[in-house]
Amino acid sequence: MNDLIAKRYVKALLDGKDVAAATSICNELSEISKAFADDKFISIISSIEVKASQKVDLIISLVDNMSDTSKNLVKLLGSKKRLEIIPFIVAELKANIGAMENSYEGIVYTNNALSDQYINSIAEQFSKKFDVKLTLTQNVCDYDGIKVDIDGLGVEISFSKDRLKSQMINHILKAV
Repeated sequence: MNDLIAKRYVKALLDGKDVAAATSICNELSEISKAFADDKFISIISSIEVKASQKVDLIISLVDNMSDTSKNLVKLLGSKKRLEIIPFIVAELKANIGAMENSYEGIVYTNNALSDQYINSIAEQFSKKFDVKLTLTQNVCDYDGIKVDIDGLGVEISFSKDRLKSQMINHILKAV
């Protein structure tokens, strides 16, 4: 739900803005978003005992020389009691800025750590295929195979041992 609300704010924020202006706003809001990792900060923001104007002042004080656009956004979010969606707005802003710059981030899921050279090779191949700038990070988990997920492009490519086995069994059964 917060994602949908954040998308509307981001759409309004980016209307008529170039990449530099959008990046500036994103950097300011990213500084604010870091504070949401602190439990004390979240308790202050979610407290009904603290006035909305005090919450807004606290958030604005986190960034030196904040732009008027960012200040107005924080004030608007404070008046609508939606200050907690700032991290969602930052994530959506980063995705939109990446799309504006034709630059995307992806994740490679494997059960074994891959070398950086191999990850860079995969990124290079996908960059050529989709004609974008791509940065891949690795997530070592219990996935039995390899999966590349590029969320901004809506691309997910996977190779699973279990799926290969089931396809081989089906192929053999069809041949018999």
